[in-house]
Amino acid sequence: MKYVLIICGAEVDLLDSVGRPKASGCEGWNDELKAKGMLHSEAGLRPPSEATTVRVRGDDVLVVDGPFAETRDQIGGFTLIECADLDEAIEVAAKHPVAKQGSIEIRPLWE
Repeated sequence: MKYVLIICGAEVDLLDSVGRPKASGCEGWNDELKAKGMLHSEAGLRPPSEATTVRVRGDDVLVVDGPFAETRDQIGGFTLIECADLDEAIEVAAKHPVAKQGSIEIRPLWE
């Protein structure tokens, strides 16, 4: 089954002073998953200040600059993995370097 790992953390922990992702040790983690054939895709996201949120309410399209929610944490990126089951996905997520200061949300994909 494929899972998306949504990498979340405080902006100060994920981005440097100019808004670029901090080196977090993910390279080794990614290399390990690639070697096991588990990594399908991954990408970091630009900072929330560059986000645009769209909501449709009735006939109105509401466009707001900024992230989807007011929160200290942000979604910093994602990783698409393939695992045998949720237990294996949890094991993989627990080894992600950001899990030590932020959180990793695991979402199964519809197949």
